[in-house]
Amino acid sequence: MAMKPGFALFATPIGRCAIAWSATGVSGLELPGVNPRATRARMRARFPHVAAAEPPAAIRRVVARIRKLLAGGRGDLSTVALDMNGVSPFQRRVYEAVRAIAPGATRTYGEIAARIGRPGSARAVGQALGRNPFPIVVPCHRVLAAGSAAGGFTAAGGIATKLRMLALEGTALPPAFEPQRRTGSAGLAFDWGAAVAHLRAADAKLGAVIDAAGAANALALAATPSIFAALAEAIVHQQLSGKAAAAIYGRFCALFPRAAHGPTAAHVLRAGGERLRGAGLSAAKVAALQDLARRDRAGEIPTLAEALAMDDAAIVERLTVVRGIGRWTVEMFLIFHLGRPDVLPVDDYGVRKGFALAHRKRALPTPRELARYGERWRPYRTVASWYCWRALEL
Repeated sequence: MAMKPGFALFATPIGRCAIAWSATGVSGLELPGVNPRATRARMRARFPHVAAAEPPAAIRRVVARIRKLLAGGRGDLSTVALDMNGVSPFQRRVYEAVRAIAPGATRTYGEIAARIGRPGSARAVGQALGRNPFPIVVPCHRVLAAGSAAGGFTAAGGIATKLRMLALEGTALPPAFEPQRRTGSAGLAFDWGAAVAHLRAADAKLGAVIDAAGAANALALAATPSIFAALAEAIVHQQLSGKAAAAIYGRFCALFPRAAHGPTAAHVLRAGGERLRGAGLSAAKVAALQDLARRDRAGEIPTLAEALAMDDAAIVERLTVVRGIGRWTVEMFLIFHLGRPDVLPVDDYGVRKGFALAHRKRALPTPRELARYGERWRPYRTVASWYCWRALEL
């Protein structure tokens, strides 16, 4: 019995996706938008004559496979029937070649071009994948640019979403993708220009700050060999001026002259409290560093590679159990080490003060008020926070 066309939204580990179907198979997929309402609107625009409906059994099986794949399992989508009406012969060949890429593997646009017998057409392959109606089933996130660059990605969150999907599949990411190696505008895993355009449209007063500060990205990511190292440095710097913190952190690192990439959990645990105090650390900071080290040795602190596959809330939950590590510290890590696009540190005085200045308010917003207003900035609240900080400088 042929299926009656319809579409539906469904929850996945990366957000609410949407799927549309026809009598012959899956006719379209949408990765998560800014919010479920935006995802539904995109489906209605793509399929104006198709109504929301309860998925038939065959589509429910496809949804289950997608969820399994995005949960880190091995959901096989290679046999899912696709309705390719309206897809050009060239696109069809590209999509068939891309469907042959197994989870955990990647190919370049040039390799796909050669595989379909069209060497030299890497740009055309990229354009075909940019119009991919079936993301995930046609896994365009597994196709990279030459030199292992990420290439483009049109879903909300941009390259960040692409990298997260690859990490969820257990893909061994090229070194160029490692967060600790990414700095400057080229290192962000999202499109700064797209973020600025979104914020201008969503908030005219913040747009005025952007005009004054400049729309070019100046958010450089800080290098770190591990989450342990980043949090250890954050603990040392807490409640100190920049100069004093730098001096004490220098003495802390000097305790371990053979640690080429900075002190590790093993170094901290072997050092003992008295030796750590000798570097100028308070008793509270020594206790926090030792707690962090014990949790790291116990496997409670994720690696950088593991963090790529985790959402922001999960990282906050995992790291704030450490003594001395609060939500604000983890949010700074998400912004300045991982380059996450949608972090709004509502307890940060600078962000609250900058917001008040940009919107010409005498009183600072409460964290709850700022969180509520910041909903219009999604999915680029990191960039909005950055411009609130810039408002203070202006």
